[in-house]
Amino acid sequence: MKICVSATADSLDAQVDPRFGRCPYFIIIDLETMQFEVIPNLASGAMGGAGIQAVQTIANKGAKVVITGNVGPNAFQALSAAGIKIVTGAHGTVREVVEKYKRGELKGTSAPTVGGHFGMGGGRGWRQRPW
Repeated sequence: MKICVSATADSLDAQVDPRFGRCPYFIIIDLETMQFEVIPNLASGAMGGAGIQAVQTIANKGAKVVITGNVGPNAFQALSAAGIKIVTGAHGTVREVVEKYKRGELKGTSAPTVGGHFGMGGGRGWRQRPW
């Protein structure tokens, strides 16, 4: 099964980015082999719709789970519609959160964790996490 982690850099040792739609990279990992593909997030600088564009990118790569810090309402809706499980509240390195997920230590979320336009620099999420 393939999972996607929002990342600050292009390796398994990168930190998880707390933003889903505006993270610089997505790392798609095959849980069985730990082989991974790094995808630059071309939507990260979009004026609007970054979360929805990001969902299209990872859905096209076959990811069944997204692990990130936070997810906004539009991305949440698009991920849910695509049948992709959403795990929020993740922090640490990509490698660490993948291992936590494999051990069942990370749980899915059933609602957005921030308001729209989180991570654009001026807005504040409604449940902004401190990392």
